[in-house]
Amino acid sequence: MSELSPVAAAGVALLASAGLAGWLQGPYAPLRLLDHANARSLHVGAVPRSGGLAVAGGLLVAWAPGLLGAGATDTAFWLACGAALVLAVGLWDDCGHVPALPRLLVHLAAAVLLFRGGLWLDTGLLPGLAWAPPCWAVMGLTALFVAWSVNLYNFMDGMDGLAGGMAVIGFGALGLMGLFQGATGFAAITLGAAAAALGFLLWNAPPARIFLGDGGSGLLGFLMAACSLWGVTLDLFELWQALLVFSPFWADASSTLLRRLWRGEAVWRPHRKHLYQRLVRAGWGHQRTALAAWGLMLACALSAMGAGMVGAAAQWLVLGGWTLFYLWLIRFTDARMPFDLA
Repeated sequence: MSELSPVAAAGVALLASAGLAGWLQGPYAPLRLLDHANARSLHVGAVPRSGGLAVAGGLLVAWAPGLLGAGATDTAFWLACGAALVLAVGLWDDCGHVPALPRLLVHLAAAVLLFRGGLWLDTGLLPGLAWAPPCWAVMGLTALFVAWSVNLYNFMDGMDGLAGGMAVIGFGALGLMGLFQGATGFAAITLGAAAAALGFLLWNAPPARIFLGDGGSGLLGFLMAACSLWGVTLDLFELWQALLVFSPFWADASSTLLRRLWRGEAVWRPHRKHLYQRLVRAGWGHQRTALAAWGLMLACALSAMGAGMVGAAAQWLVLGGWTLFYLWLIRFTDARMPFDLA
């Protein structure tokens, strides 16, 4: 059995994910994991949070031919094993409660599986700069990168259409960068992920009828880190380009965490202080905020793809411009919903 072409992988992933999401959000689904609204929620009522199973199903049918075929690579195999591990602990948490420390240990174990597949963070951090850290630093930073990616995606999965839209645009951009350079195996994996997310997004766009849950958000966060590292290893793009593609999530989650730490808040407790949460509460609503976020995601993806075609000096200008934009966005949001009042 040979791997599917990138287009075929995307097609079957979309159909499988959309079908599963539609079934899982219905009243006769065998698994009824409900997300009940509370004081920290942006939604009302109870919404199924089993959408991660739909995304996983789409990925499974898209990836299985390549993983089971004679041309399967160690990297793809260990990436899939790590993804399954993160999905499993997330679904366990959706069904009950898994304490933070065991979840973190599982995320770190998934990072170790990426090491086994030859993926680690050792190059391409910034344009034109060489980086040669010792082995222990590479392993430690890679584990931190993977664990934070998993958790930041979970933090950012709190509004209709946001996490699904980021996955569609983000993995789509990585897949296109691979496809344009002839890396069809990588493109099949990433475009399959984008299409699986799109199938889910059809049911998650405002007003959402199903949520990802911790299983789905953790799965997408892990794949964000793993596919970024894989693309760098294949010399398809630099790591900073992948970070720029997903920078709407990195900027919001990281800046919010740092501000809460600065104020001495208990960062492990639920809150509604992310930029997107405050914009929704300031009157933008889910639909307007989602449309603005999708536009931002697309602009980031296109600039990251285009930046690979210019020199290091121009790349630094691109990064500087986006840094200034995110500083402005923080001030813009603070003016509409102050951080201390959120």
